[in-house]
Amino acid sequence: MHVQHAEGEAKFWIEPAVELHANYGVKPKRLAEATTLVEEHVNEIRDAWTKHFAG
Repeated sequence: MHVQHAEGEAKFWIEPAVELHANYGVKPKRLAEATTLVEEHVNEIRDAWTKHFAG
């Protein structure tokens, strides 16, 4: 999944576990916040992904 911020973008894998794949300019503090949000909402993200691509 992609996370965007005014200062850059980051890409996370969510399978089999949340893992940072790439970071394009997101500062460490913002990256940590994004990682926490992805981890906290990973089940919702997976469900939305499945619904989007199953339809």
